[in-house]
Amino acid sequence: MTTTGKMYVGMDVHKDTVMVAVLPERAPAPTVVKRLPNERVKLRRFFDRLSQQGEVHACYEASGAGYVLERGMRAWGHGCEVVAPSLVPKRPGERRKHDQRDAIDLARLYRAGELVAIRVPTEAEERVRDLVRCRETFQREILRSRHYLRTLLARRGFVYPKTNWTLGHFTWIRRLLSDGALVDEDVEVAREYLALLEYKVDRRDELDRRIGELALEPAYRTKVGAIRCFRGLDTQAAMVLATEIGDWRRFERAPQLMAFQGLVPSEHSSGDRERKGSITKAGNSHCRHVLVQAAWSYRHPPRVGLALQRRQQGQPPEVIVHAWKAQKRLHRLFRRIEARRGGPIAAVAVARELSGFLWATMQPIEAGSEVSDIVHHAA
Repeated sequence: MTTTGKMYVGMDVHKDTVMVAVLPERAPAPTVVKRLPNERVKLRRFFDRLSQQGEVHACYEASGAGYVLERGMRAWGHGCEVVAPSLVPKRPGERRKHDQRDAIDLARLYRAGELVAIRVPTEAEERVRDLVRCRETFQREILRSRHYLRTLLARRGFVYPKTNWTLGHFTWIRRLLSDGALVDEDVEVAREYLALLEYKVDRRDELDRRIGELALEPAYRTKVGAIRCFRGLDTQAAMVLATEIGDWRRFERAPQLMAFQGLVPSEHSSGDRERKGSITKAGNSHCRHVLVQAAWSYRHPPRVGLALQRRQQGQPPEVIVHAWKAQKRLHRLFRRIEARRGGPIAAVAVARELSGFLWATMQPIEAGSEVSDIVHHAA
């Protein structure tokens, strides 16, 4: 059978099924709209038959379905892209949404070039990224367990007067559990909460050790070393940025990286009026979180402490100079915005600028050129 051009396929992927809509290159409407079982053999058979009619170009939204289908499609010899769901155009007056309509809309928008494809990591990159994300999950769970234990004791009238979760705080908690200050039922509950907290801390620390080992591997060592030269960014934060961003060169300009992280202001301007709002948050939340956390360290005057000195040891001098320039500039920015609009807004603004400094640092490193080229990119 002769081919008739390109066949654009929108797919709405679920755990058990895949809704597909086939829109030929010049057809006014989809020629096939059907639900298929999410099974590799049957999907491959469908797309192999479809490829006899034209070159297959398929897409689906990034979701919990992951990249298994995209990798399978490419292995079968068909084109497939995963698109950013937050950037899929929506009709303002449209109030209907279901699988069939979603698949048709994806095919139509994909043919029109209106969709933004995301970078699909390799399987090895995805495994390391999931390990780093797992550590973030345990950190959130630790905060929950701390809340459970602290609020239980507070309800019984026991409030630690100093800084919480220090060695002294844990000693105080264990003393409460052993000196009879609490009744038996409260002791039992508190011990369970404490055991759960200690378990989570132990697993997080083990993940930290494993991530530290991965950071020394050739695929990450140079990137992580450069990122750690910046104040507020240690190994864990550097690995988050390295694994979530992947190839920094895919962002031609720093504002594109800022938009990827959801750190650019939202905007609703019309005519002479320009109105900008809070950041979009339509981007990678993992990167945004570590950058905002790091931004708070720039409220302090520029200095290189012992921990930062150790992180910078052995790194290219140009990277260290660039990180020092970032300290001075970002501290001034933080203080200026904090005086007018408060600390949280200042931290977000500094996080956005810090992202730009990192982009300039990583461009020559990714390209394998001399690190001295950083000055050129930063300018």
